[in-house]
Amino acid sequence: MIELKEVLTEIVKPLVASPDQVTVKKTFSGNDVLLELYVAPDDMGKVIGRHGRIAKAIRTVMKAAAVSAGLRVRIDIIDPDEIKKSDIGQ
Repeated sequence: MIELKEVLTEIVKPLVASPDQVTVKKTFSGNDVLLELYVAPDDMGKVIGRHGRIAKAIRTVMKAAAVSAGLRVRIDIIDPDEIKKSDIGQ
């Protein structure tokens, strides 16, 4: 069976300046898979792209990979700045 977490990691690492900071958190719920993508703050623009084109392309490829495994996938790109704000209670 295809490992969606690894596929997403391999797609994103060549796009960013800090590939060592790319992490993916996987959550299952039946046939649904949620993948949360974390990258360095400076790499957010590279992963999202102009008008979200890169993010849309990543999601399209991941959906195709998930269908071949009989799953549905959702990709959330987590903003590192929002994490920091929630940690300090703002």
